[in-house]
Amino acid sequence: MANFPVISLEKMNGDGRGAMMEQIKDACENWGFFEVVEHGIEPEFMDKVERLTKEHYRKCMEQRFNEMVASKGLETVQSEIDDLDWESTFFLRHLPVSNISDIPDLDQEYKDVMREFAAKLEKLAEKLLDLLCENLGLEKGYLKQAFHGSNGPSFGTKVSNYPPCPKPDLIKGLRAHTDAGGIILLFQDDKVSGLQLLKDGEWVDVPPMRHSIVINLGDQLEVITNGKYKSVMHRVIAQTDGTRMSLASFYNPGSDAVIYPAPALVENEEKLYPRFVFEDYMKLYAGLKFQAKEPRFEAFKNLEDASTVASA
Repeated sequence: MANFPVISLEKMNGDGRGAMMEQIKDACENWGFFEVVEHGIEPEFMDKVERLTKEHYRKCMEQRFNEMVASKGLETVQSEIDDLDWESTFFLRHLPVSNISDIPDLDQEYKDVMREFAAKLEKLAEKLLDLLCENLGLEKGYLKQAFHGSNGPSFGTKVSNYPPCPKPDLIKGLRAHTDAGGIILLFQDDKVSGLQLLKDGEWVDVPPMRHSIVINLGDQLEVITNGKYKSVMHRVIAQTDGTRMSLASFYNPGSDAVIYPAPALVENEEKLYPRFVFEDYMKLYAGLKFQAKEPRFEAFKNLEDASTVASA
């Protein structure tokens, strides 16, 4: 199988730009995932984010996680657990309104660093969306606008730690799913692996690389591109040693954004995906996250067909 795509963004404005765009196109069409390096976020700053995230976990989250494990008797399970994930998480919302100041236990330095990190990632997400537009033949800014809704995009970071797991064959770090949203930017541990994606029926490791950002495409980009790009099933395998850090930032449509295949992409082909409001999709996704995405699309297609018949 071909190697997992690792793409340097250093060539963004130089001689190798054409080759870089081709790599991104291939990754979007054939993987749904790629890893970017030389992306403009300083390595020293990323080290600081990692250090503070791990310190916060040890100081504020680790004991709580261990208590949860003990209360559920998870160290001694004998059969597969399919209704929970071996992860310790909290969620930071950046846009449309930040909740960072409301999160208990975050010290001021960590809050400031995470605000700065979010601003850098937001810029990178919008830059990547424009590169996708260029590859798709959509006008610059189309995807950002499609995500906009009335208050701009939703943007947040899921801060996760995956502690050592005594029974990784029976408990997943995070069960297999596709991401519901737009474009996801992941800063993951470079020492402890565990992230895998499904390609051609096989689970493939996403290689942990120092200072890289892993990019993956969510369900909304599959809809807007009319299936040219697909969201891909992925999971986290729990490990017996080492705590894996994961900061997944989701650049998603605003809650009232209306999502549908880009007209420029369905001029000469059948429209394969429905039109819906992002918030409605998220309500449906909440109960079906760990199931196949196709029935979610189908549900909205049926609604759309029913309203077309009703208005005829």
